[in-house]
Order: sequence, then C-alpha cells, then structure tokens
Amino acid sequence: MDYGPMDEEDFFFQYVPSGDGVFITNEGNFMYGNASLSYYTPSTGEIRNEVFIRANGINLGDVAQSMVIKDDRGFIVVNNSGIIFVIDIDTFKVVGEIGPLTSPRHIHFVSDTKAYVTDLYDPRITVFNPRTYEITGRIDTGGHNSTEQMVQWDKYVFTNCWSYDNRILVINTETDAVVDEIEVGIQPTSLVLDRNGKIWTVTDGGYEGSPYGYEAPALFRIDAATRTVEKRFDFAVGDRPSQLCLNGTLDTLYFIHKSVWRMGVEEDRFPVRPFIEYRGTIFYGLDVNPVTSDVYVADAIDYQQPGIVYRYSSDGELLDSFRVGIIPGSFCFR
Repeated sequence: MDYGPMDEEDFFFQYVPSGDGVFITNEGNFMYGNASLSYYTPSTGEIRNEVFIRANGINLGDVAQSMVIKDDRGFIVVNNSGIIFVIDIDTFKVVGEIGPLTSPRHIHFVSDTKAYVTDLYDPRITVFNPRTYEITGRIDTGGHNSTEQMVQWDKYVFTNCWSYDNRILVINTETDAVVDEIEVGIQPTSLVLDRNGKIWTVTDGGYEGSPYGYEAPALFRIDAATRTVEKRFDFAVGDRPSQLCLNGTLDTLYFIHKSVWRMGVEEDRFPVRPFIEYRGTIFYGLDVNPVTSDVYVADAIDYQQPGIVYRYSSDGELLDSFRVGIIPGSFCFR
C-alpha cells in the first residue's frame, strides 16, 4: 500500500450541532488503494471530499468498510489494509492506529475501555481499548470465519456470520466468550436491535452453485431475551435484500431491495410500495440520521466513477444530492 506522503490541509470545526455532520466512507475499488472519506454538512449543503488524504497527507488505504464515533474520535475501519485509523472528528487528523488486523469489518464499543472488531477472514473477534488503541485480546468464534455487524442487549453482544454461514453468535461481554448461536437463513448480511428488544437480520440466500447452499433470502425477527426466531418474511429466490437499518426512534426498518423500502417493526407484512423507487440506480449504501430522521442513500453508479449520495426527508422528499468518492458504502453521523 502506497500511503503517500502528500501535501496537507488544515480543517477545524469549532462547534457542530448534533445531526449536522455526516461522514461517508467510500470503499474504493478492491486492490486499488483508492478508498476515501467525505464529509457533508446538511445545514449548508457543503460536501468536502478526500478529507482524510487532504488532512493527513497519506491515502486512507484499500476498502474503507465502516466508521463509528466515540466521544470526539472517529474510528475508520479499512478492511483490506487490515487497519483502523483513529481521527479527530474536528480536524480529520490521525491520532492513533489499531492493527495489524486480518480483514476488519465493524466496531462495537462495549465500554469506555473495551471495544470489539469483527473480521471477514479471521475466526476471532479482536478486543481493543478505545482509549489507548491497544489490542487486549481475541474472542474465538468457534470456526465461524466471517463476523459482521454487532448489537448489544443487556450484557450480550450479537453478531451475524455472513460468508458461507447462517448463524448469529451471542457473546458474553463479561467473559469475552461466545455462549450461544442462533440459526437463521443463509448469509445474514445486516443486524439491528429495535426499541422492543427484537433483533432483525436480513439474509441474501447465497448464490446459485454455492457449496454452502442457495435459497430464498429472508428477513428475520429474533427475541433478544429468549434468542428465538419469532418471525420470518420471505423474499423470492434471486432477490438481494441488503443494508438493513433503523431510524432514530428504533421503530422503523429501512432496507434496500432494488428500491428502498421501509417497514414498522410491529407490522406483520411487507409494505406494498417502496419508500424510494428503483430507477436503474445501484443503491449500495443506506442509513438514517438518528437525530433528523433524514434518509441517506448511496448510488455506486458503475463502481468506477465517483458515486452519488441522495438525502431524503422522512416523508420521502428529495432534499439534496452530491458527488462523493468511488463506491460510497456507509455513513457515520455526529
């Protein structure tokens, strides 16, 4: 990975109201090292692209997977580079690094001094200290090589095993050990926890010819307390639902199924009409601002040129659109 160096710029945000700053991680092309970070201000409509390289004089790396914020620090997970960069969210400058890691995916903060990192190719979850950035341990996942998103209910963290798998793992945060598994459909892609203590995951069903199997994808609802599947909503074979997320009040699900759909967590059937219609676009990333309820949708276009982000109101009105980096994949709200 050729990180630079390059010229640096100074950024500084003295005060940002809650909900008025959005980071967009742009994956870039696999093995091209062209991942980037964008920053958007909804109140003014200003978009700043390539802020990581502009602030630090080095490239972000290969495949920016996700980003989370803890206090005034942003943790950017760079999957194929096997590293997590920690930045000051006001200046975008690097203040620390966590690694080396195999193929990190997502971060969950258990406490001020403990966080988990899932991994695509390592049958372990990495434990680190968010204050010191020191790796403090590993959690053996019992041969499950692919762990993804995480949610926490009580002292238990749940994580979905995606690649060639069909399990949700349950981790005791007091012992840092896997204590249970929940079987769902083939390849659960996303994981959220609603206001009623119900865990939702959507599967992609695998692919035709897969040695692990191929089936219709489905949306599952799991009771976090009993760890049992309560409901299953089936799609058709060949459908590819993805990017399951919740609004700020945790009562409405959003997901991509060509179009963007939304559904109340207490509904018993799929909606009849989509929230945002599919019009030949490649909806790739999706999230909801927990403060404003604005819906952000990322269009990868052709996976080669800079993508487009669309911002919609909770009523489905298009509020703004802007260009970002190549393959915008995830959003992080401050």
